[in-house]
Amino acid sequence: MDGAGRLARSQRPQADLKAAALGAVILLREYVSARLPRVRLPRRQTKPQHGRRPPRGDRAQVPGALAPMVEREAPPRIVAFVERYLPRRLGTIATVALLFGSVWLGIVKGGHAQDVSAALSDTRNALANAAGFRITAVAINGRKQLTQDEVLAVGGVSGRSSLLFLDAAAVRDRLKANPWIAEATVQKFFPNQLQIDIVERKAFALWQQDGRLSVIADDGAVLEQYVSRRFLTLPLVVGKGAESRARDFLALLARYPQVRAVTKAAVFVGERRWNLRTKDGLDIRLPEYDVGNALATLSQLDQEDKLFSRDIVAIDMRLADRLTVQLSEDAGKARDELFKDKKSKKKAGDA
Repeated sequence: MDGAGRLARSQRPQADLKAAALGAVILLREYVSARLPRVRLPRRQTKPQHGRRPPRGDRAQVPGALAPMVEREAPPRIVAFVERYLPRRLGTIATVALLFGSVWLGIVKGGHAQDVSAALSDTRNALANAAGFRITAVAINGRKQLTQDEVLAVGGVSGRSSLLFLDAAAVRDRLKANPWIAEATVQKFFPNQLQIDIVERKAFALWQQDGRLSVIADDGAVLEQYVSRRFLTLPLVVGKGAESRARDFLALLARYPQVRAVTKAAVFVGERRWNLRTKDGLDIRLPEYDVGNALATLSQLDQEDKLFSRDIVAIDMRLADRLTVQLSEDAGKARDELFKDKKSKKKAGDA
């Protein structure tokens, strides 16, 4: 008994589901029957056979399964329920929505959304230009490094753009995304004038990293990867992190013009301290802290002893209490010979 009861309870949801599905089918059939116009077929003229009269009545004799659909009327309660809770023309609306959804899904899945958006934008701009909103006058103020065509290209303004549909805020954001432009203002003067005011960043130094040379601003922003001839006179900084620390160090180096004049490049070592490379190939290793005093010492030694003119290859100032000088190979040999001569003379004198 228990097994039979459990079996009956497990089959009960399936029976309820079947009953609900059957009810939905009947309801849909009744709705369609109520919406379809009644069709009355002309009565077929038949000759009486064997003295029998044709059937009476106005109903046409429709063969097969069409007779119930044509002549059957839905119960009033079902029709009232459908008309109350289902809006009219629901089928038409659902069909249109399905068509639009299919088109949109095909555009998105096929990767054509950008092309369709560009086509729609060109169409509306063409209509606006035909109506007299074509951009015929453009004023760009504040540009020095960028040309007018470059500014318009960065802002996304082309010959097909119309002033009516031009988004000034979007143009401004695109302009500020360019590393050369620090600030930008875009104004529209209807019906056909556009004004753009920009503030450009200034080229501050050249930065070398992993063999690549770039132009940077004073805040470390990379302005260009390619270096043209007009930037070759800028100071050179080398190493990882040098672009963000260059402004403070070069400002400190400018206080000592005698050292600054012979410096070819400033190398940032280990992201902690700086080395100077002079135009003659001299390598000056500066300390991590108290760099100002080290630069002052270099300037004083050059004034008094012509330090930068001597035959040396490196100056080590990393230790606070000493300064170490490394001679060149020729200078080292000359120094060794000098000491040998002094020793031999001393021995001869003692003898």
